[in-house]
Formats: sequence, C-alpha cells, structure tokens
Amino acid sequence: MRVLELQPGFGLERLCMTRRPDPEPGPGQVVIRLRAASLNYRDLLMVRGEYNPRQPLPLIPCSDGVGEVVAVGEDVTRVGLGDRVAPIFAQAWIAGDPSREKLQSTLGGPLDGTLAELMLVDPSALVHVPDHLTDVEAACLPCAGVTAWSALMTLGGLKRDQTVLIQGTGGVSIFALQFAALAGARTIVTSSSDEKLERARGLGAWETINYRDVENWDRQALRLTDGNGVDHVVEVGGAGTLARSLAAVRFGGTVSMIGVLSGAVSKLIITPILMRQIRVQGILVGSREGFEAMNEAVAESGSKPVVDRVFDLEQTREGLEFLASGDHFGKICIRFPA
Repeated sequence: MRVLELQPGFGLERLCMTRRPDPEPGPGQVVIRLRAASLNYRDLLMVRGEYNPRQPLPLIPCSDGVGEVVAVGEDVTRVGLGDRVAPIFAQAWIAGDPSREKLQSTLGGPLDGTLAELMLVDPSALVHVPDHLTDVEAACLPCAGVTAWSALMTLGGLKRDQTVLIQGTGGVSIFALQFAALAGARTIVTSSSDEKLERARGLGAWETINYRDVENWDRQALRLTDGNGVDHVVEVGGAGTLARSLAAVRFGGTVSMIGVLSGAVSKLIITPILMRQIRVQGILVGSREGFEAMNEAVAESGSKPVVDRVFDLEQTREGLEFLASGDHFGKICIRFPA
C-alpha cells in the first residue's frame, strides 16, 4: 500500500510517498481502505517538529479520516465488510475522562495516522459516520467536529439562548458555529477578514467582529451582551488572546481552551478567573462516546461540515501550506484515489 511518511528530520520537505506491506487483520481486528482525510493544525505542528520534537520517525501523519471496512478478522461484530467508518483520534479513549494511557493512543503521533491507503484498526476505535455526508465531509468529523462538540456540549453544557464567542473561522470554529446554532444559542464570530465574517453570518452568526478594525474586541463583546459578557468563549488563539477572552466572558462563564495559534506562553493576571469564578476548560478532542453523540445530532439535523478546499493525496504538502497560510474557511481535506 502507499503511505505518506514523515521522514527523520521534520519539515514539510520531509514528507515522502512510499510503500509499506498491506496489513492483514488478526482476531479482533479490521482493515479499512481510506477514502478521505482532513487536516488539523496539530498535523502541521507535528510535521514541523513543533508538537513533539521527540516523536519517533518515520511517522504517517494526520489524525482524521474516513474509509470502508475491507477485511475483518475473527470475532469482530461491531463493524462489517462495506461499513463506512472513521477511526477515533485517541484509539483507547472509548468513554469517561481522559487518562495518560488513553492519550498515548492518538493517531498522527505517537501512532501512525490516516495518510495511508489501508489501515489496521481495532473495531472498538471505529465510529459509523452519518449516511448523508460524503467521504470528504465525514473525514472532517473525528477531530475538529468532536473538539467543538466537547467544548460546547459534552463539557460546556450549552443551553438555548446563551451566547458563544467564537474565535476565527477555521475547522473547529465553524463546527462550533454550527453546533451552537443547533442548540439555539447566539454566536459572535471574530476574524480579520470581512469576507469570512460575511460567510459566517450566512451560516447563522448573530454578530461578527473584525479584530483588525476593533482591537478591543472583548469590549465590543461586552457591549453586544449589555455589559454582561458572553456565556462561553471558544478560545483557539491561545496565549495571545486569552486575556481578552477572560475579559469578554460573564461571571461564572466558560472559556474552552482549544488552540495555540497566537502562542502557548504568556504572562497572565489570573485574578479575573478567581474573582469572577470563570471556568477555564482544556479541550483535547474527546471520546468515542462523544463522537457518537455528535453524529446523532449531525444525522438528525442533516448538517454538513464546511469544506474549503480538497487536495489529492499527492498534494498533501500543498494542503498543509494552505493550512499554514490561514486563508481557509472551514476544513481542508485530502482525497484518496478511487
């Protein structure tokens, strides 16, 4: 089978198409043929060597994908031949709280990921995807979709008529916009692009803020909520935006920490967290149980992920470069040969 490997040394230039033996399922195992994958910022950091510089190489990158079950070992009942499935991000995280052991089973590092034509998987780490989605759309779900669902629903307990501030218009952010709308919540979306903000309004955003024009976007969020602050912030910026997120959220509100686009280290005055009883919740995707709950909501609503651009497997490097540019709206996907 063909695989895209990250060779020793790290860097986009170290991505190489090569071959490995086709996997054969043993008892309690299945093989899936990948049809599509999608890219996350974590994948870019992993390839650059910035996520885990000690990651053993070579590595098959990428955490998200969808495929068809093409071989089944003995004693497998959870899936069958021809089923369309997605592997979960942390292969050992079925339900409950995360643990060190569960989070050592993540795809695309430390385990080989989804940029391979065939993949050997334990069926307990697979989820059936909604029938109404194409392969490319379904490939967006395992990380970006589950992350947004975990932030707002599993851990956030989002309620109707609450207000969510969503930073940016990348994959997780657009999923958060869609899920908040399904929950009947109001959304405020920030971006540096008026064009992207217009598209966000087309997806149901209640209000938008261009943070290049309005540097103090936290104050604008307060004005839009009559001085009370938002109920929930989907924080993808990291160190560079956290202080403003804390200023924009209400007393007793939640800031979901998801990304580090603006950095991972900063000096921060923590008094507002204490005095206003703000909940700062770290989010690292989620469990299979959360994935399945999200899929039920997606199937019932008929909603679809927003896909900006699709690259062929051989063009994965170009896809990662596009991701690095920040010009995308929604998800960037990889299409495998038929």
